[in-house]
Amino acid sequence: MFAIYNKGGLNFRSTIDNLYSMSNVESLAEARNNTEEGLPKDHSIKEKNKEQGQNKKSFEQHLEKDAANTYKEIANIDTKEPIFHISDLMRTDVITLESNNTVSEAYEIMEENEIRQIPILDEQTKKIIGMVTHKVLLDYIFDDLEYAEHNSQKTLDNLELREVITAHPVTDIRRVAKVMVDFSLTAIPVVDENDNIKGIVSRANILKAVANTPPLQIWG
Repeated sequence: MFAIYNKGGLNFRSTIDNLYSMSNVESLAEARNNTEEGLPKDHSIKEKNKEQGQNKKSFEQHLEKDAANTYKEIANIDTKEPIFHISDLMRTDVITLESNNTVSEAYEIMEENEIRQIPILDEQTKKIIGMVTHKVLLDYIFDDLEYAEHNSQKTLDNLELREVITAHPVTDIRRVAKVMVDFSLTAIPVVDENDNIKGIVSRANILKAVANTPPLQIWG
């Protein structure tokens, strides 16, 4: 089961098939996280040269190819083991921010915890309303260098937060992996039927599970 949230709260909750058939699927595509968010970053304020960009793209393609090959290899195992849910892999110590936190606070928390995206909760309802990424913060701060310091002190509710796709804790891991790949997501918040955030799962979590716990037969 998947859901979509925005500043107005819950906007959609249904199966994976209905997620793909949504009329605004194109606008959702625009909300995809940059796959580069999961790679080591150069945080200095300078423009990347062409060679660096090509190297990153090559690394991403290599990583995704390896992941795809791993999935195919594991999927061919004949097993009667049960299907695993995303709650078996998710991190429960998820870091969140509220809409009244400042842009500067969000950036500092990302740097301190070496993460590149954080779920945003409504300051009153404590329900998820979006995800903010490292790139979005930098773009907002340095949109106008003259007002960079001023922009960094604005609250997150001033940002145009994109809709965020979430998964229910008992969603099949394979379905979550498919959505992450198809929508180029580096992480998906895990939210229950009461709209409470329970955790977060990243591509790295899924890859580590496949690589380090083969007895689980996750893809069986």
